[in-house]
Amino acid sequence: MVGSFHRGLTDFPAEMPRKNGASCCKIGLQPIGKPAGSQAGQSRGHGGGRALETIARLHIDTFELTLRDIKQVDPKLLHALSVSVGWPHRDSDWQMLLELGQGLAAVDEIGRVVGTVMWLRYDADFAMVCMLITLPRLQEQGAGRWLMEKAHELNKGAVFGLNATREAKRLYRSLGYGYEQKILRCQGEATLEAPTPGMVAPSAKVEGLVRPLAESDHDSLLRLDHAATGHDRSVAFQALLPVSRGYVLVRNDDIVAFALCRPFGRGHVIGPVVAASEDDAIVVSRPHVEAHAGRFLRADTPACNAAFTNFLVASGMQIHDSATSMGLGRTPFAPLSALGPRRIALASQAIG
Repeated sequence: MVGSFHRGLTDFPAEMPRKNGASCCKIGLQPIGKPAGSQAGQSRGHGGGRALETIARLHIDTFELTLRDIKQVDPKLLHALSVSVGWPHRDSDWQMLLELGQGLAAVDEIGRVVGTVMWLRYDADFAMVCMLITLPRLQEQGAGRWLMEKAHELNKGAVFGLNATREAKRLYRSLGYGYEQKILRCQGEATLEAPTPGMVAPSAKVEGLVRPLAESDHDSLLRLDHAATGHDRSVAFQALLPVSRGYVLVRNDDIVAFALCRPFGRGHVIGPVVAASEDDAIVVSRPHVEAHAGRFLRADTPACNAAFTNFLVASGMQIHDSATSMGLGRTPFAPLSALGPRRIALASQAIG
């Protein structure tokens, strides 16, 4: 597959066979012509009409980018790009996503990565889009739209979901995304729960037993997650479980809630958290807060989870920012039952 970008004009003639439910690409540079400029030796300057020697030329708003399979790009360059726009992802966070999904990287003429987009295929008909990053100088030129259009082309027929930053939400709306849900990013130095004025601390008295996650519990986690999201995310859990610690809530010999916690970004992130009630979610998340007291901790939760959000804030994780969960085609994540398990905290904004 070949792709070129020149002020929003694209050429996308071919694609390679599908891999893991989505096409991957091998990208080369499509000739698009050289920008117009002065001939060598010709220049204008000040001072009596005397010609000045041309030292250098600068062509404004001219870009020629090559699309490549993101897995063929040096991960250090991907990490450098995310750092340059203030995203907290570590090398290891990128590595997990590269193992889970597919994607494209836009590379300029001297080999710098200036844009990315990825997608994770959870079902045959669902793609979770993530890691749409472009350098600020390219954003106004339509590079983000160009990358999204390529992701859509490579996943034809799929329903799409994503979590939009404030800056990108307008772009996604223009592409037809809707089904919006606000996601709160809560983060800070974890403390033992201390309710702030006006907030009521949730009760710790929940029926059942909270215990550490065991390997034999993995199938139960997949069952709960499928019921909460409507998707088979077993591939994601294969990557999450080896690097996470977890707690489960057992009631009547059944696991009814769980919370994982793993290294991410500036510290650790709690998620995913799945439960049928916020009280259940709180009791399986509290051990993670206690284990990381005095250290940086983060959790991303739908804003509708008021009690869980209050618990996070009371535990030192202030509401730092928000994102918007969006879908193209239908709601990206929907519980199978209104009274059953649901997402209380995301695995991450990229994974969902």
